[in-house]
Amino acid sequence: MECNSSPALRVLLQQEQAPAFQKKIIMKRVHFIGIGGSGLSAIARFLKESGYEVTGSDNALSQFAVDLQNDGVSIYIGHHPRNVSGAEFVIRSSAIADDNPEVEAAKKAGIPVYKRADYLGQLMANKTGIAVAGTHGKTTTTAMIAWTLYEMGRDPSFIVGGTLNNLKVNARSGQGDPFVIEADEYDRMFLGLKPHIEVITNLEHDHPDCYPKFEDMYAAFQSFVDLLPPDGTLIASAEDEGAVTLLSHARRKGVNVVSYSVQGEMTINSPQWMQARTLKPNQQGGYDFSVMTNMGAAAATMLDVSLQVPGEHNVRNALAALSVIAILGLPLKEAADALSEFTGTGRRFEVRGERKGITVVDDYAHHPTEIKATLAGAKVRYPNSRIWAVWQPHTYSRTQTLFFEFSRAFADANEVLVTEIYASREAKQDFSSAEVVGSMPHASARYTGSLDDTTKYLLKNLRSGDVVIVLSAGDADQISTNLLKEL
Repeated sequence: MECNSSPALRVLLQQEQAPAFQKKIIMKRVHFIGIGGSGLSAIARFLKESGYEVTGSDNALSQFAVDLQNDGVSIYIGHHPRNVSGAEFVIRSSAIADDNPEVEAAKKAGIPVYKRADYLGQLMANKTGIAVAGTHGKTTTTAMIAWTLYEMGRDPSFIVGGTLNNLKVNARSGQGDPFVIEADEYDRMFLGLKPHIEVITNLEHDHPDCYPKFEDMYAAFQSFVDLLPPDGTLIASAEDEGAVTLLSHARRKGVNVVSYSVQGEMTINSPQWMQARTLKPNQQGGYDFSVMTNMGAAAATMLDVSLQVPGEHNVRNALAALSVIAILGLPLKEAADALSEFTGTGRRFEVRGERKGITVVDDYAHHPTEIKATLAGAKVRYPNSRIWAVWQPHTYSRTQTLFFEFSRAFADANEVLVTEIYASREAKQDFSSAEVVGSMPHASARYTGSLDDTTKYLLKNLRSGDVVIVLSAGDADQISTNLLKEL
């Protein structure tokens, strides 16, 4: 796997050392293969704002791609050798194979081809890099940090794996010093970054196609922590076993560490800490809570925070964001006010609409822990509603590896519908998600197969007051679109 920055690319980028990376660099045009994905579309937006001419290609137009088109980016449907003609360099998605016709054409023409990992680290040069990693919560936490710094007038650059609802974009090229980035562990992409501050929300086994064992994934995260410079800081959850172990690893290396938790004992592995207390559901569907910390001007004082986004997991995400603000030496009260205005990110408990008294929500949850957290948040937000969990399993390898955990993840839903598996980058296999349904100890769980059949079942059985939550990292969000249209 290609995870380290390319020396050739480093030389090209260092030919002009603009302090804020805002000058137009000698390269004029960059082409993206797989531009519709959340990761590549964000880099494309960032480079366009930085002065590049940007083009891209993909097999279909995602919403990310449509948004880029609306901002003047040329996007080709399908992959053809001519698409790379005239490009100074090419960036490809991890899902793009070596035999892709555009990859082959670029290499034949002597056009450099890079993966995200080859490129992202150089974007962070001369900035204060803030990288957010973890099995769950990294998109929302990255967005919270980016939004808070933006609201505080720090003009950050950011690259997020989802659209910030407040700003309607997933990336921005700012003039300020902070560069906030979602650190994606898939394909070990995050090992190409140059962070000064790292956040690790949690660490559980995921991406078995990339990390067959948890030990493989842990080793990658340990290497991620090792990227921190001697004066860097690791911020991590004190409630997650994997994150706590990484805090210990960082502390042994002499790196500054901060831990955060919700109403729990702070870990002795962290001399600096932040803790949420007295959580209470609020009328906005989120939580009000108080924060205690021993950092900065807020030490020994109580800070009140009110969130619009639902779920106790988002309280933890907010603590991580506040910890970053504290390390940067910025006022926490101002940050708390900014967080109260944060409205979330696309497909993270995104309320798509309401028709005939039925509320439809999209959520990106595709891991058992994420599903549990989302449904727990829904139960608090909609205590008197019948909650329908519509789950589209994502990849055969994940569904099989976490088979038991998935079968036990839906206790907070009243009704559970499971579609066929979204294969994503994997070849079709002789395995069905119906097998997971058969192992669920749930009174009302059923396999509904195709997205169309699932939509029809919902339309036949929904009633006023119900809440439908579509849990998908694939294309099942079209269920939400079609439901609202038919209702």
